[in-house]
Amino acid sequence: MTLSEFDILCREEIRRAIEENIAKDPVEIALNRRLEHASLVATQVKRLQRAKSKLPSYYNVRAILPPRAYEQSSSELCAAQKPLSGDSVLDLTCGLGVDTVALSRKFKRVVSCERDEVLAAITRYNLRLLGIENVVIENCSAEEYLATTSEHFDWVFVDPDRRGEQNEKLVLLEDCSPDVVALYPRIMEVADRLCIKCSPLFDTAEALRKFEGSSVEVLSLGGECKQVNIYIDGKIPTITATAVGLGSFVVEQSRADDMAFSPLADSFDEYNYLIIPDVALVHSRLAAAAFYDKADIWSQNGVAMSRTFPQGVLGRVFEIEQIFDFGSKELKRALKGKRAEIYRRDFPLSNAEICKKFSLKEGADERWCFTQIGNKRLAVKICSIN
Repeated sequence: MTLSEFDILCREEIRRAIEENIAKDPVEIALNRRLEHASLVATQVKRLQRAKSKLPSYYNVRAILPPRAYEQSSSELCAAQKPLSGDSVLDLTCGLGVDTVALSRKFKRVVSCERDEVLAAITRYNLRLLGIENVVIENCSAEEYLATTSEHFDWVFVDPDRRGEQNEKLVLLEDCSPDVVALYPRIMEVADRLCIKCSPLFDTAEALRKFEGSSVEVLSLGGECKQVNIYIDGKIPTITATAVGLGSFVVEQSRADDMAFSPLADSFDEYNYLIIPDVALVHSRLAAAAFYDKADIWSQNGVAMSRTFPQGVLGRVFEIEQIFDFGSKELKRALKGKRAEIYRRDFPLSNAEICKKFSLKEGADERWCFTQIGNKRLAVKICSIN
């Protein structure tokens, strides 16, 4: 977004036009020749409509939403999850300011750096609309601010830009901007604690290698992994899986491997419930540890089975109708010509290969889970409970 487009969107008559057209089809708005700056109004209405669930506070005040900053922003639900609080925090990567807004509700004072002049101006404008007064937006890079500041903060928060010059996705922290690995010594001079928000593709083990003594949290929303957060705060190192709105599973790093061991089983007929872990547990490699006192047997990072209904599990629970050995003739007869919703966990064959092998079609008539526990490949017919 250009500075001139921002100025236009701040005009009272344009804000009124956005409000009057907020529920209309953006294509219809763009084709309205009687509407001044119809294309710009249509674009903002389109983004606001999309932001209604992701950024409800921004939608409610009809905030200005530039395209790239909106696409890269956290949802308000995810931004609010970070366990940070205190007197002061330095946000090195403001962007649209969604994380900055969340921090403003947990700190008395927030300083947020945004190197893009237009985006800094937009964020200041949106903060006024939101009624937030304890945030200072500095129009500078993280590197520039760290080089000159003499202030000390309780926390530093950084969400490095994970897009390259060709708009390609970046995963390694050293490739992102700012390079938090290179800046780490200086950051810890100006703050007591550091939180780094990483790509949902980021390997949790890599965080522990780069930042000794850190804690890691994997955050999911609606069954989709959204971010990996690293916390360097002097506390006992933990690994956390959080499914927003459902709960968290936390374990000390030193205990995670000890809790992963699963009992062996020769027969599976006695199990009544199948548990499929939330993606946050899978990505954090905590599924097995989470099953430790919730289930009777489990695969390393895929599914678990229980004789009794498991309480408080971070995942979906299904009732088991029948369990088949994957190589059995009974399974071929049970699947041939059927339509099934397929769940596949810790299993070497793809959905397409399973369908071809059993003359099966993907659909919603039945539910089947294909998994491997120990050296046993299993096909489990299930029905949904939650």
